[in-house]
Amino acid sequence: QVQLVESGGGLVQAGGSLRLSCAASGRTFSSYVMGWFRQAPGKEREFVAAISWGGGSTSSADSVKGRFTISRDNAKNTVYLLMNSLTPEDTAVYYCAAGTNFYYDKTLYHESGFLSWGQGTQVTVSS
Repeated sequence: QVQLVESGGGLVQAGGSLRLSCAASGRTFSSYVMGWFRQAPGKEREFVAAISWGGGSTSSADSVKGRFTISRDNAKNTVYLLMNSLTPEDTAVYYCAAGTNFYYDKTLYHESGFLSWGQGTQVTVSS
């Protein structure tokens, strides 16, 4: 399985931006669908966004659509999450994950569909 390490989290004011990165080990990065999930305190982990193997297709949760952009660079074995117009409601630990199936329907993404997970990176948005 692929090993994943997130970075780029931190403290930002509301309205600001952050870019998260997730570096993957191994030679098979391009064979995985990559996703981002987040977990706020006291809440379940929720789907944020996913990107297809070559990066040509994406899917995202309604709560982040138009503000967050997922992208990947297969030559660098890295997936990114650019987060703009952040609000305090975006405060959470963000996790990247590797899976095998891409869906345009955001409701089909669940934790159980992903094989490998990173350790998470904290994003805190102050008001």
